[in-house]
Amino acid sequence: MNLRAWIGSVLFLVTLLVSAGFAFADGAPVTHGTEALPAGAKVPLKWLPPGAFEPDRGPSDVVFPAQQMTLRFNHKGHLALGLKCASCHAAGSSQKSSDDLIPTGRTCDTCHATDHGDLGKVLGGGSPTSECAFCHTLATDGTKRVLPFRVPKPNMVFNHKKHLDRNINCQQCHGAVEELELATRDQLPRMRGCLGCHQMTDTAARGDAKGACETCHVTEGSNGATQLLPERKGVQTGFRMKTAFPEGTLKPPRWLGNAAHGPDFIDRHKMVAASNSELCANCHKEDFCTGCHDGRVRPKNIHPGDYLQMHPVDARLASSKCTSCHREQSFCLGCHQRLGISMSGPKDVREAGRFHPPKQIWSDAPRKPGHHSQDAQRNLNACVSCHIERDCVTCHGGPGIGGGFNPHNSSFVSSCSYQYKRNPRPCLVCHEPGSKAISTCR
Repeated sequence: MNLRAWIGSVLFLVTLLVSAGFAFADGAPVTHGTEALPAGAKVPLKWLPPGAFEPDRGPSDVVFPAQQMTLRFNHKGHLALGLKCASCHAAGSSQKSSDDLIPTGRTCDTCHATDHGDLGKVLGGGSPTSECAFCHTLATDGTKRVLPFRVPKPNMVFNHKKHLDRNINCQQCHGAVEELELATRDQLPRMRGCLGCHQMTDTAARGDAKGACETCHVTEGSNGATQLLPERKGVQTGFRMKTAFPEGTLKPPRWLGNAAHGPDFIDRHKMVAASNSELCANCHKEDFCTGCHDGRVRPKNIHPGDYLQMHPVDARLASSKCTSCHREQSFCLGCHQRLGISMSGPKDVREAGRFHPPKQIWSDAPRKPGHHSQDAQRNLNACVSCHIERDCVTCHGGPGIGGGFNPHNSSFVSSCSYQYKRNPRPCLVCHEPGSKAISTCR
């Protein structure tokens, strides 16, 4: 090592320590860069990345897994020497979140007079700044080996180059690193800060910063295939956000549409889903909802405790709401048969209960509101959920009860040919193929 390099190394060390407020202690090793601020002081909120807030200040543990930072480093000291972020971090060409942007030992060799060409035998330059312990945490078992350094890849999609090309500087995502020593996980981006650009209402200002979840989050298909691409062009059909990772399950925060999946979410989720169902659909398929809502694993508190007495009113006013979860033939009919509230239930039970209004309203002439003919015309599907054609033919087919009741209106003959050509089967339930009524409609 020549004299000029040695002097430069010493000046670098002194400047680094003085700029960070360190001093040599008699007989004690110099400690530096083991925490964000000296003595473990709390990093002010204004120095954290945009989107950080009290009390929830940390980034997602699932998106950014826990790190093992076995380095001593002083960002403030290095930047005070005139170095830039790009001097050590090659983010300008990075297009994937999996790129390793942590500087290697060779990046440090120029200033520290070290040689990391062979990691099994790193050569030092003889100055304090070239000692392993100056930058690395060493084992305390007497071996003085460098402890493993681990920064897992983030579970997200990110392109540094795109952001830097749009003049988005490092501080806009990582906060005031220039004020800190060791940059910890706490300086990683917050989703809330990302949405400052990605959810701008002004389309021109937002540009290509799309607000869709798959822009930044990993997605997977129905076959479990994971998509982690540097670019996304439109929504990929059949893919949803991947939420299960080895580090845990990814769940939305409270500030995102009030959608935090906490203990109270079962009571709040109906309001969240009603106001923005697309947010839910990013992670959940429809069968996730119907698993509870169609009665298979239905929680008891979906309907109030006295709903058995109240449900006929809802079923008649909004049957489509009921059928969004329940199937009439498999869910409603079985219960109605057991209680005798159907034509096909046991006779002794059937006589004790009644599903339809009294006979004078439901079937006797004249037709009036509540008459079965009006209900059948309004919603025939509700009728066939319990009845079959034979039930209708009992009264309306052939002579029927009391000579039969004509189900057709007075003008039916004028359109019967169209009905017959469209589907003759309903006609043949009551009429013989060679009857005069059929020949009129052919």
